[in-house]
Amino acid sequence: MASPHHLTPWQRVWRPFWALPLAIGLAAIAAGVVLPLLDRGLSQHVPYLFQGGADSARGLLSTIATAMISVTGLVFSITMVVLQLASSQFTPRILGDFLAQRTTQVTLGVFIASFVFSLTVLRSVRGGSDIDAFVPQLSVTTAFLLVIASMGCFIAFIHHITVSIQVSSVISGIGDRAVALADDLYPEGAPAPTATWSPEVGTPRAAVTSGDRHGVVTEIDVERLTEVARDLDVVATVEVGVGDFLAEHMPLVTVWGRPELDDARADRLRDCVLLETERTMRQDLGFGIRQLVDIAERALSPGVNDPTTAVQAVDELHRILRLLVTRRTGSRYAADAEGAVRVVLRPQEVGDLVDLATEEIIHYGRDSVQVPQRLSAVLDDLLSVSLPDHRPALTRVKDSLAHA
Repeated sequence: MASPHHLTPWQRVWRPFWALPLAIGLAAIAAGVVLPLLDRGLSQHVPYLFQGGADSARGLLSTIATAMISVTGLVFSITMVVLQLASSQFTPRILGDFLAQRTTQVTLGVFIASFVFSLTVLRSVRGGSDIDAFVPQLSVTTAFLLVIASMGCFIAFIHHITVSIQVSSVISGIGDRAVALADDLYPEGAPAPTATWSPEVGTPRAAVTSGDRHGVVTEIDVERLTEVARDLDVVATVEVGVGDFLAEHMPLVTVWGRPELDDARADRLRDCVLLETERTMRQDLGFGIRQLVDIAERALSPGVNDPTTAVQAVDELHRILRLLVTRRTGSRYAADAEGAVRVVLRPQEVGDLVDLATEEIIHYGRDSVQVPQRLSAVLDDLLSVSLPDHRPALTRVKDSLAHA
């Protein structure tokens, strides 16, 4: 089976929106402490560096700090407005994509860096007699260069925001990520699944629940789960699929081959399944389809009445489904290095994804002129390229469209 993506501990550190701006800000503080020390080793006047006195340096650094904290507030405000617009115009489920964009994070980080660097260097400026006077030329010049970098980031940020809130960019971006994930989860030319497993009568089993955790299944670390099952000499059947919601103490994994598990072993199995408050598209292809369907439904609502946007979403769904119906659903079974089945999964079936992409749009778009025609053309194309395994699902959807 395909090996789904999962985040490494290092990648998890950088996932929060604040992680990169905080790292840039801390680096700026460190630079603000170290650079004045280097300045003391320079001659009094270095060409092309800041040539003013202590008062001029204080004035420049104070101006930079004051201006940058104001601009930082402006950028943050613009970001909040864009998030609100995206949530109301498209779907709240795309907010995670906006927050994960590095352009916004780097822009905020550079602005914060300019502010904290200027304040840190300001404490090093000394006036008074010639003996006590100290103007960190290199540090003040660096603060000026940070301002120039901030202006470049601001221009890039404005361009990025104006492009990212366009409906075509939002839909295309979701489609690109979904197609890339579909290509990984359903590789081209994958052989038909041959491995199989079923528990023998009387095989002892133990249940592992979600414990005190709750949330949506966003990752299943298949490789790690296979290793744990091999170490325990058991077969682990995962009772949930990626994208499912679990409340506390709901069934998570059933272990075949042991009548019971101690807490340590149960925690090892439990840690292989990640629960979060929001769905992501790291392993959950259905979430990408869900976002596009939500955009189409909102566009078809009486309050919006924008069937053209709904057709754009259908076109992007066409891209995803056209790839899926030419690929086989991955195997449910994961084996260890010796070829023994150790994990039984619940992959997202292609037929279920076809239903997810079409059923609700058929329901809400039945009174539209554009949407049923476009859906009919999409289904005809999918039937022409689909593998035999997926044609019953497509035929069922086409019949549903005809009777809508």
